[in-house]
Amino acid sequence: MKKRATMPVALTIAGSDSGGGAGIQADLKTFHALDVFGTSAITAITCQNPDRVSAVQPVSPRIVAEQIARVCEAFPVRAAKTGMLYDAKIIRAVVKNLQCRLVVDPVMVATSGVRLLKPDAIRVMQTLLFPVATVVTPNLAEAEVLLGCRIQSLPDMRAAARALADRYGVAFMVKGGHFPGAKKSVDVLFDGSRLHEFCAPRITGVKTHGTGCVFAAALTAYLALGCGLVEATGRAKIFVTFAIRDAVKIGRYHALKL
Repeated sequence: MKKRATMPVALTIAGSDSGGGAGIQADLKTFHALDVFGTSAITAITCQNPDRVSAVQPVSPRIVAEQIARVCEAFPVRAAKTGMLYDAKIIRAVVKNLQCRLVVDPVMVATSGVRLLKPDAIRVMQTLLFPVATVVTPNLAEAEVLLGCRIQSLPDMRAAARALADRYGVAFMVKGGHFPGAKKSVDVLFDGSRLHEFCAPRITGVKTHGTGCVFAAALTAYLALGCGLVEATGRAKIFVTFAIRDAVKIGRYHALKL
């Protein structure tokens, strides 16, 4: 009898995006594209499209914890990621119930500008969630909030990644895709001992949504597949670059090709 193939398992803990381009939906699509079995714990239901978020309904912390527990009870989760966590109680529930390699995407504000993390939750994320992460992946705006200063150049990004990693004792990856006018997209990872830079051509003419979610999900998938952090980060960078390059037009928007 032929032996059945096995797949590594990854878990996403995030909000649901009704537009399908970010959040749980993007994470599960990314896991599937990389041959990783995707499981999920939904933290909030959002009413949104790429232009706006009109309403958010959080899931109770007890139900978030129960989702994680049931997944981990049945599946050997090799890596997990967090996205939108919404409030302090949900963050505490995640920290209490999760034990595996963890990618933290500190989702604070939607692309449309709507705040997705309550102000009091930022402190809890910093004190409880960051220290148990394998890597934290803020974009420029999030890194500025965490540091309390502007990031306006590549040297600033390098300093920010190092400062954040030193402050929280975990690896930090500062994503530079939002620098206006830059010809290349550069992300900077400080793993606690060395600085690593990942560079790709900037792709213009694509109205993207969910690139941060897809990057963090791809990084999680490669960790689940057994890659080390630096290799997983480089592969995730390539994956999301190709997803943007090959994006397909859907109505007024572009959907990443996963």
